[in-house]
Amino acid sequence: MLKSIVLKTSRDKSILQKHPWIFSGALAKVPAGLQNGETVLVRSAEGHFLALAAWSEHSQISLRVWSFDETTAIDQKFFEQRIGQAVRRRERLGLPAQSNALRLIYGESDGLPGLIIDRYADQLVLQILSAGAEYQRQNIYNALQNVLPGLPVFERSDVDIRHREGLKNRRGTIAGAEPDGPVEINENGLKIWVDVLHGHKTGYYLDQRENRFLLGTSAKGKTVLNCFSYSGGFGLSALQGGAAHVTNLDLSTDALALLDKNMVLNNFTPDRYTNVAGDVFEVLRGYRDAGRQFDIIVLDPPKFADSRTHLPKALRGYKDINWLALRLLKPGGLLFTFSCSGLLEAPLFQKIIADAALDAGRSAQIVTRLGQSADHPVLLSFPEAAYLKGLVCQAD
Repeated sequence: MLKSIVLKTSRDKSILQKHPWIFSGALAKVPAGLQNGETVLVRSAEGHFLALAAWSEHSQISLRVWSFDETTAIDQKFFEQRIGQAVRRRERLGLPAQSNALRLIYGESDGLPGLIIDRYADQLVLQILSAGAEYQRQNIYNALQNVLPGLPVFERSDVDIRHREGLKNRRGTIAGAEPDGPVEINENGLKIWVDVLHGHKTGYYLDQRENRFLLGTSAKGKTVLNCFSYSGGFGLSALQGGAAHVTNLDLSTDALALLDKNMVLNNFTPDRYTNVAGDVFEVLRGYRDAGRQFDIIVLDPPKFADSRTHLPKALRGYKDINWLALRLLKPGGLLFTFSCSGLLEAPLFQKIIADAALDAGRSAQIVTRLGQSADHPVLLSFPEAAYLKGLVCQAD
């Protein structure tokens, strides 16, 4: 029999609106002896059923909702149904139309808080981020293999966010053979090596797929500076679109080595691109001092803010990097600038870019607003799922 957690008076508004998170400050009564990740009944102060949720004893997000239906059993069949529904949603949308790599499960937006599943060609990569998903991991493993039988599954539950849930990192093969190296995928006519064993996220930034394609349509004959290039997605798209030359800039020499392999894989000759290893802020200051300029600059930095305490420093970082980029942009050039920090809301991001342009002495217009690819959907009752923000700005 499931135990119950009772909320404080008048603290049930968000859950009645189907938001899947309940924070620790909303809890009135928590029974003793709960296991981290255990499924509980959530009740209002008046005793009314509200949801079935996973308990997290370490996180400020104390409860993550599995279901708003009291009759639901959180078992293997439940996960088979949710995973199957998510796969069918993407199939109905024809996703991805021009790639064999996509996100199959996007956590709360697919009704599975704390669970990420990506597909790279015939390789599945799974990531468990919450105590509730960790508690149910065997049901998740079994369900995934029943819904998508015969595909190898590699787990990448090796990210810092797990520590906030009181979880240790874990990585390794769940089903099938471990990949013996990078996995080759196809994206919009490009061939790309994805390092599912050690790469960022689960190996690649699937959320930028549509934005990379857009960049390619703007790049013909242009010089492109691709900052925080990782394994080269934006740079490859620019060259595919006919860019005159692409400079890829990243701190990681390992990422640049994989990028170079991707260039070779697509038969892009070394005279069309340059790979630069270094701190992006420092290199851009050097380019500024040397009078370098580019037709298109891409800024796709890692998350600068993991918590609200880090947000002020992150805002300074975003302003500084965009100020430098605007100083390096030719008149009429395009700035593709992004933030993947969920704590930085879109209006504030736009203001930061506006302030950077003002300080750089540049007049610029927003010509396109960008977001995450369609396989990263945003549940209407969970706006936090919309984390990726992008602007394409043209500077005078």
